[in-house]
Amino acid sequence: MTDTQALSVEERRQIVELQDALRRLGAAEWHDDDYEKMHTLLSAAISTPAMQRDVFGLHPLVKDLQTAHIVATEIGMTRGSVLGVLLNGLVISGQLSVEDVRRDFGNDVAVIVHGLARISELYEKNPIVESENFRQLLLSFAEDMRVILIVIASRVCIMRQIKDAEDDDARRRVATEAAYLYAPLAHKLGLYQLKSELEDLSLKYLEHDAYYHIKEKLNATKKSRDAYIERFIEPISERLTAAGLKFHMKGRTKSIHSIWQKMKKQKCAFEGVYDLFAIRIILDSPIEREKQDCWQVFSIITDMYQPNPKRMRDWLSIPKSNGYESLHITVLGPEGKWVEVQIRTERMDEIAERGLAAHWRYKGVKGGEASVEAWLQNIRSALEAGDDMQLMDQFKMDLYEDEVFVFTPRGDLFKLPQGATVLDFAYAIHTKIGNKCTGGRIGGKMVTLRHVLQSGDQVEIMTHTNQVPKQDWLAVAKTGRARSKIRQALKEMAATQAAFAKEELERKFKNRKIDVEESTLMHTMTRLGYRVVTEFYQALADGRLEINQVLDAYMQQQRYDRGEVAPAQTVSADTFQLQPDATSKTLKGSDVLVIDQNLSGIDYSLARCCHPVYGDQVFGFLTAGGGIKIHRVDCPNAPALRERYGYRIIDARWAGKGQNQYGVTLRIVGQDDLGIVNNITSIISKDEKIQLRSISIDSHDGLFSGTLTILLEDTTRLKQLIQKLEGVRGVKAVTRL
Repeated sequence: MTDTQALSVEERRQIVELQDALRRLGAAEWHDDDYEKMHTLLSAAISTPAMQRDVFGLHPLVKDLQTAHIVATEIGMTRGSVLGVLLNGLVISGQLSVEDVRRDFGNDVAVIVHGLARISELYEKNPIVESENFRQLLLSFAEDMRVILIVIASRVCIMRQIKDAEDDDARRRVATEAAYLYAPLAHKLGLYQLKSELEDLSLKYLEHDAYYHIKEKLNATKKSRDAYIERFIEPISERLTAAGLKFHMKGRTKSIHSIWQKMKKQKCAFEGVYDLFAIRIILDSPIEREKQDCWQVFSIITDMYQPNPKRMRDWLSIPKSNGYESLHITVLGPEGKWVEVQIRTERMDEIAERGLAAHWRYKGVKGGEASVEAWLQNIRSALEAGDDMQLMDQFKMDLYEDEVFVFTPRGDLFKLPQGATVLDFAYAIHTKIGNKCTGGRIGGKMVTLRHVLQSGDQVEIMTHTNQVPKQDWLAVAKTGRARSKIRQALKEMAATQAAFAKEELERKFKNRKIDVEESTLMHTMTRLGYRVVTEFYQALADGRLEINQVLDAYMQQQRYDRGEVAPAQTVSADTFQLQPDATSKTLKGSDVLVIDQNLSGIDYSLARCCHPVYGDQVFGFLTAGGGIKIHRVDCPNAPALRERYGYRIIDARWAGKGQNQYGVTLRIVGQDDLGIVNNITSIISKDEKIQLRSISIDSHDGLFSGTLTILLEDTTRLKQLIQKLEGVRGVKAVTRL
């Protein structure tokens, strides 16, 4: 065993403690010999060199035990899930097979291990979830819903331990993925505590300064916040006790990530975020009195404090699809401060803290498993349609958005994402109805299929037998199901049209009494600029290509093949369309896009928002048009790109030697002394490798500020220039824009 694989004294202590803790937690559910078999397997695994540490130096055995502890204590899952986590590492390292697990621990555990093993294989091929393996990742999730919960717990475990990791790039990749994939997954499944922790830790690793700025502000105001919460709670507690209710209350401050999002959205400082406080009232009520007691508390609080009707949320009458039940109201408390109050019962609180894992334990109480299975079925439908990049964007939207509740004329209830249209509702009812939808009727009034639905709408879908899906419907539909069904229908229609076009072409050949040779026809397609047969026939069907044009080109190609004429002229390169996989093939050979003078086959350009220079730390961003924009790592747009489109990020670095001239803008601030501008321009003009493109200086109250736009070769020369400018007497600061 190498030193890097060897377990430290602290890690060995953790292994013993975690095994004991899991044994106590699982005592009621584990089979008689589960622990002994597990302990034997883990003890043997400690000394095997097959257990390799990950990029952060974390030992898989310790990490699996920590993940199993999260699964058991913070999600509340039992035997099958805990054993699945612990055995997963042994299967991945080749010490056990899935069949061994099935024989010794049962099929229930084997199914989980198989799902986890598939996900591990995906990450071995590519450490970042991109569109290609994102589809397979969701399919693995869809096999068994417990796999989703385990993988979320695993990501929480990793995020908790990589604060001091030396590999900052790996940490940023993991944090970005946690923010755009695993946090919304946790949100959808009701794991609000873990979702909040993932978001906070992601912010900590991706936007260090913002995280610690808010954290310091919260620490500085903690004493006054706690005192305010006590003053707010005290009169409420007295009124609820007088009403004979059994309850307890929690006061909390919103998460750092939530505060940061509000600061960005409202474009304000920390002090401008008005609803920092939240109070949770948790009732001890029997199931039959839950709603009655919650509404009684709601009535008492709104009698005491002025409510904000726009901030009212009733997930008691109609729970969220993940089983979440609660009443939310924001009221104006003492000193004119807004406070959010959440009202729920002990049962509802456990579901809110542990998500669906807790919900499933309440048999007969509004079962949540069916609703999540319906959500996963939507994912399967999208996967079948082959949505690639669009699937990921739609998937994230479905997770994040709130829901609207819409009724059929018969009173059947449907839940749709906020912003859903009549067309989405039609596809939610049935694919055939969606394909034939022409509009709808709401409250006796006709509306178009683009009409955005509101909660409570009773919608009658209007259809017509001649209606067919259109390409622009993709811009109308908001749900993943509707978009996938529209794409599927468009593909089927295109295939049918292409088949008709092929028949028509064959008929024309026959009418002209031309014998069709397959090789000659394929050469003709190539000469006309088509590399894929289906695209050729689709062009005929769309009218972009005339049949007579094809016949003439075919006959010319036929004469050339016989040696009668010179080769037919190849279509100009200007009209050639690069195939979608050309870029990806160029990139798959390497994990990093290397930028140098000889880079060919890839359409890339330097981003104008941050003007990268040779030598800057950079990354590539795959644009919607297929090209790649090169951004600086510290580009002001980088956090948003990583959060929203992390799957389009490509690692990049410079190679060779800086030979181009790159534009850079510098901002200079200083004292408005006589001759200072001449001193600045003199420094630039003395360097033959630097060109001054423009200069703009403003002077006010004895100070000057201005911008310089220069051309230079690399960051080394840029740093030297900045040092020289900072050395000019009177210059206070030089910053790169």
